[in-house]
Amino acid sequence: MSEQGAVHELLQSRIGSEIHTSEWLEITQERVNTFAEATSDHQWIHVDVERARRESPWGGPIAHGYLTLSLYPMLRGLVSAETPVYPGVRNVINYGLNKLRFPAAVGVGNRVRARCTLLGVEEVKGGLQITEQYTVEIEGEEKPACVAEAIMRLYF
Repeated sequence: MSEQGAVHELLQSRIGSEIHTSEWLEITQERVNTFAEATSDHQWIHVDVERARRESPWGGPIAHGYLTLSLYPMLRGLVSAETPVYPGVRNVINYGLNKLRFPAAVGVGNRVRARCTLLGVEEVKGGLQITEQYTVEIEGEEKPACVAEAIMRLYF
């Protein structure tokens, strides 16, 4: 059986299962400021620490929702060339999202982690397409920061 066939079979057996939980990551003001620079989103609730402490309903600065979303490849373990997500996978391509919600804000200083559940797998030309539910938990909080259905293509 080819590597692609073996991975497809493995993934079929794991649909509905949690397939990855990341380590905790602290969200720092530096990370928020760097994201603000990269996206030109300098809204005060993210980058003006003193004003956010005085006026924000969260009592301090918060991470951009899209920053939380953008952590998916790193938290999911997709960016390390030394440790492929599945045997034989040469390329992982973000294909898109089906659903995306930001139920809770991530305050600067909070720690977050990802939990990924496999929702589906199908063959596409040259590889596999997988759909995962990406849930970002905030340490000590009931509501997640982000819930998304992420679609990736795995090429062998």
